Amino acid sequence: MDYAIDGAFVPESQSHVFTQNEPLRGGALYRLGLVDQALICHSGWALGVGRRLLDELVRNAGARAGRPGQLAGSDAFHTGFARAEAAFRAAKALVHETWDDVEGTLDAGRTLDVRQETMVRLALNHVTSTIAEVSRFVYASGGTSALRDGLVQRLFRDAHAGTAHITSGPQVLKECGRELAGLAPGESWEVFGLRA
Repeated sequence: MDYAIDGAFVPESQSHVFTQNEPLRGGALYRLGLVDQALICHSGWALGVGRRLLDELVRNAGARAGRPGQLAGSDAFHTGFARAEAAFRAAKALVHETWDDVEGTLDAGRTLDVRQETMVRLALNHVTSTIAEVSRFVYASGGTSALRDGLVQRLFRDAHAGTAHITSGPQVLKECGRELAGLAPGESWEVFGLRA
């Protein structure tokens, strides 16, 4: 979604430079800078969408349990659900591990190093692609009810919109791989790319 606010005055004291990482006020978290703050927010969004998708599928399957031919009695569904739950939880664990590390660094008064910046981006990219996979499973498991306008339909669209966002795009993933493979010596992150 694009948006604009026309004719609004924003005092300079309430504005910031997009790439600035040194806070003018606030606590340790504000040393992240705008980009990394957006990344943590997007990670939280992805975790919320993924959890809600799985919870809705549990609710829908449970509501139809006991009827012949329903999802709740399908071994393939049980296996698929276990895989989707495991994938989501693994992605969630990476997000939490990454942000716990970041929090420790900021609380110690330090700034993030290149590897931490890489992991912040990788964790977001991974959780976003994982919830897109989860959304496909939920959608396919939902039967005709998933086709109708409603919560599962909206969450499915939201998950796929997340994969198209610049913060989770293929360019960022490529750059993460380059840094993790040791092929970006002396480079640092500038927004969504590594530069010398």
